[in-house]
Amino acid sequence: MRQQSQKMEDKSLEYNRNEDHMLLQVADVNKKLDKIMLGGGKERTARLHEEGKLTARERINLLIDKESKFFEIGAFAAYDMYAEHGGCPAAGVVAGLGKVEGRLVMIVANDATVKAGAWFPMTGKKNLRAQEIAMENRIPIIYLVDSAGVYLPMQDEIFPDKEHFGRIFRNNARMSSMGIPQIAAIMGSCVAGGAYLPIMSDEALIVDGTGSIFLAGPYLVKAAIGEEVDQETLGGARTHCEISGVTDYRMPDDATCLKTIRKLVSKIGKPEKAGFDRVNPVAPKLKPAEIMGIMPENPAKPYDMLEIITRLVDGSDFTQYKEDYGKSIICGYARIDGWAVGIVANQRLVVKNAAGEMQFGGVIYSDSADKATRFVMNCNQKKIPLLFMHDVTGFMVGKRSEHGGIIKDGAKMVNAVANSTVPKFTVVIGNSFGAGNYAMCGKAYDPRLIVAWPTAKIAVMGGTQAARVLTQIQVSTLRKKGHAPDPEGEVKLFEEIKARYDSQTTPYYAAARLWVDAIIDPRSTREFVSLGIEMADHGTVEKFNPGVLQT
Repeated sequence: MRQQSQKMEDKSLEYNRNEDHMLLQVADVNKKLDKIMLGGGKERTARLHEEGKLTARERINLLIDKESKFFEIGAFAAYDMYAEHGGCPAAGVVAGLGKVEGRLVMIVANDATVKAGAWFPMTGKKNLRAQEIAMENRIPIIYLVDSAGVYLPMQDEIFPDKEHFGRIFRNNARMSSMGIPQIAAIMGSCVAGGAYLPIMSDEALIVDGTGSIFLAGPYLVKAAIGEEVDQETLGGARTHCEISGVTDYRMPDDATCLKTIRKLVSKIGKPEKAGFDRVNPVAPKLKPAEIMGIMPENPAKPYDMLEIITRLVDGSDFTQYKEDYGKSIICGYARIDGWAVGIVANQRLVVKNAAGEMQFGGVIYSDSADKATRFVMNCNQKKIPLLFMHDVTGFMVGKRSEHGGIIKDGAKMVNAVANSTVPKFTVVIGNSFGAGNYAMCGKAYDPRLIVAWPTAKIAVMGGTQAARVLTQIQVSTLRKKGHAPDPEGEVKLFEEIKARYDSQTTPYYAAARLWVDAIIDPRSTREFVSLGIEMADHGTVEKFNPGVLQT
């Protein structure tokens, strides 16, 4: 590994400016999260407590081990969406990874303070993502159910399609056949199609007095068949524990229910491990906190990705693969919290290739794509998990690149990433544009977990470039109609388009739509990777078959 060139002891003005900028962005993330975690607000929380119920987050805090941290996925789901329906913080459901009796589990808890826990389109997508993580990594999943069912004004966007509400029950069945334990607690309403989720789980608990489950509630029963029946008689705890036998455990309150779940989890047999290599963890020699000052305030400025990598890996020890070849991508082996990992990262420095030609930072060239392809294959051969770190503007364009076969080389890299069977984890730290997003294992390429730093931008291309293209198209259209704008009008049109486009490239926009699982503090990246590999070690690894890789 080459010696580090940057001495952080003598912090420059630029370093301090970068650090201040990143700290402000992290503070903004936390401020938004604080508001999201209020759910439907303090009044609705108070009303829930009056009913003898805990909130979704209170339930999770009681369920997980005291020393365990809860890694929440999709906290920003539905952020700034559904304004016409009053909003839907965190998509009305809390989901994430935590440890219960020392066992890593996925937890999904409906937030009854948000539209009574009703399912919006993003609620369904978030639940499916939680199930996908549990299935890929073969970890138990616990459902804390408290939902009024599908949000009827938007039923057409959540009910019938492949990735809609019904897919959840299909996943229940698939997980059961895979031997993945599912435990469901009915801690509030559980209505209509949603009633299948807990009952298709392996075991179901129900809280007396607050939990209820039925295909149709009292009002619908009256309308459908004219029968008058109260909610408790129709589908309360006594009915389903003593008469129908639908549920397995009758619980007096939320706290007892959660304690009982812990007891059930403690009896689950130990899983087979995938066998990823781990040794005793070693802290980085270079301070991880210094990452905050390395990442430039101006995203167009170059920086050395190695300065970030060596502050993430154990002992700051990073073994580069093909160090002097394909320099616009860095590949190499390291350990993170003791786990062996292969890292693929975009280099943002302007560097010379083997032929002495300048290569621009953040662009993937043919030689870099070839190097990354071979490295991904090597990691699959040796069963080493992969970490992708994005700051990519895309593949190199132009006559020379096209004649050199950039499409072929890019296709090889995409092929290797798509067919990779070792766990993949993705951190978007800067730009993630165009086909670079795909080749670097964006969401479409099945990373086990994908997160973003507050500096992330995800789009087909950068805002300025996209705005120029779109402006040219609109000006051309107006000119044909005889309404071409004057230079000042053209500048105004450009600025309007750029502002709209830029708003769609933020990490918040991506996280709202679950293109990323979370927005994290850069200083917690080591913790994220370690948790991800620990999770993946519960699963299995298929034999790698790269498919057709053109030479």
